Amino acid sequence: MDRKSHMDLIGAVALTAFAFHLGFNQVVIKVTSGGFSPVFSAGLRSAGAVLVLLVWMYLRGLRIALPRRVWVGGLLSGLLFALEFTSAFTALDLSTVSRVSVIFYSMPVWLALMAHFLLPGERLTPGRGFGLALAMAGVALALLDRNSGAASWTGDLLSLLAALCWAGIVLCVRLTPLSEVPPAQQLICQVAVSAPILLLIAPLFGPLMREVEPIHVAGLLFQILAVASFGYLIWFWLMTIYPASSVASFSFLSPVFSVLCGWLILSEEVALSIWAALALVAAGIYLINRKPGRPPST
Repeated sequence: MDRKSHMDLIGAVALTAFAFHLGFNQVVIKVTSGGFSPVFSAGLRSAGAVLVLLVWMYLRGLRIALPRRVWVGGLLSGLLFALEFTSAFTALDLSTVSRVSVIFYSMPVWLALMAHFLLPGERLTPGRGFGLALAMAGVALALLDRNSGAASWTGDLLSLLAALCWAGIVLCVRLTPLSEVPPAQQLICQVAVSAPILLLIAPLFGPLMREVEPIHVAGLLFQILAVASFGYLIWFWLMTIYPASSVASFSFLSPVFSVLCGWLILSEEVALSIWAALALVAAGIYLINRKPGRPPST
């Protein structure tokens, strides 16, 4: 498809579906941890994604070897990826999908704050600053709520660390030569570096296997194929077609879908304060990513 200058119906539907996909995946991670320990599950996911991506790149005739100039950026993004999912998967094992998702999907907030200082042309406008304040208030509300189900300071702080690592990966790609290589090579860096790290440290977090049942294996395969491999590739592909700001504006839907999925599928009790925190975070992310209107003509 040709690159488009604005979002159309097809793109809006695809991005809404992808946001739901990510939201549903939080439930899948939570369920899968019943059979595999969280860090081991994350390592298996990265290892499986490496194999899938290598086969896919070979069949597509895509270059697999990385230019030497991107090695440092690729290594750093892979280390951040490993830390992100060590934190995120462990957080979901300790807390509810709703709590983790509200905090984890605040990533655009921290990215906007970091970019304000590190990326030229990414300074916060008054509107984006207001969105930042709203979203940070939502995260603070979620952190302060200790009465909702499975409230865990460790889980909350790990969710926040995962969000910061996710923002760090985006900055790493933007600030290093890693931005010069195709999305598939960026992704292979992250999963190839993270896989051995996650698998090596997994025994430090307890037994690798729990009570493995077919649903846990299915959940792991879903994460490998539908998320870590082709899911991310589809997102990168959408980024090549539609304006980045328009694609990013749909990110506010992911925490909404995560909380709804946790509530509907896992029967999680979601306190009123968490719904309020979700509303603040979603509104803030939307304002941060909203494309500023054109000044009125004179």
